[in-house]
Amino acid sequence: MNKKFLRSILAGLTAVAMTSAMAGCSDPNKEADKTSAETTTQPYTKYSAEEEEHPFTGSNLDPSLQNVYDNKKLVLGLDASFPPMGFTDENNEIIGFDIDVAQEVCDRMGVELVKQPINWDTKEEDLNVGKIDCIWNGMSINPARAEAMNLSEPYMKNEMIFVVPADSDIKSMDDLSGKTIGVQTGSSAQDILEESDLFADITESPLEDNVTALNQMELGFSDAVFLDSVVANYLITSHNKDYVILEGNLEAEEYAIGFRKEDQTLRDEVQNQLSAMKADGKLAEISEKWFGSDITTVK
Repeated sequence: MNKKFLRSILAGLTAVAMTSAMAGCSDPNKEADKTSAETTTQPYTKYSAEEEEHPFTGSNLDPSLQNVYDNKKLVLGLDASFPPMGFTDENNEIIGFDIDVAQEVCDRMGVELVKQPINWDTKEEDLNVGKIDCIWNGMSINPARAEAMNLSEPYMKNEMIFVVPADSDIKSMDDLSGKTIGVQTGSSAQDILEESDLFADITESPLEDNVTALNQMELGFSDAVFLDSVVANYLITSHNKDYVILEGNLEAEEYAIGFRKEDQTLRDEVQNQLSAMKADGKLAEISEKWFGSDITTVK
């Protein structure tokens, strides 16, 4: 073999070796970028929305709705002693107007409704730690709740009123001075009562729920109860309670559903379902079952 031919072979081998070395020394940052791009979380398949910047997460969609679909359930937090919105019946079943509406929403979404009784005084904490997905139980809108939660649009109007026994000597709100007033702890009723001009002249009796407060009034431990007109009217008509609602109210309110502040997609889907139920008459049907007419305000 001549030297010229040998040099030619060696040159070829050297070129191949250099090419391989260059390939093995590619930029590691570019490789990492490629891997990252390939493993990016996939977009939703269950929920469609406008391609807009999400106000809470800074991305197009938050995972709240997808999580409900993945878990195949919506966990509803409630005070299970708040008739007719959500309460426990004689068979230990949780029933009520809100429960029927939530069940219909879940049926349309194809997920299970899980009814989770909670302490109303710590409802925001239960929501934020993930124990429940929403608070849906005749919850009145107030500034503190609007700040702490992502609220649905109002779905029903309500008034905060005083109830007394039918044989009481209290005939008007002017007669409440010096009296003991029962009210649910942690409720908007308690906030309204404590902020009213009347508060300085009465003794407040905070109790766990409205039913307990009314029972305590019947037993003579308080003179009146301050609560939602929806609850008072339901108990008087359906349970033949010998109560009288005093004329007037301290404040008119509206009910809404509460979600975690960042859970916009779940909130919007529930709202969309409520609007569809209003349009097709299902919401009116449920309202008529519990109240005798459609008193909902969903648009």
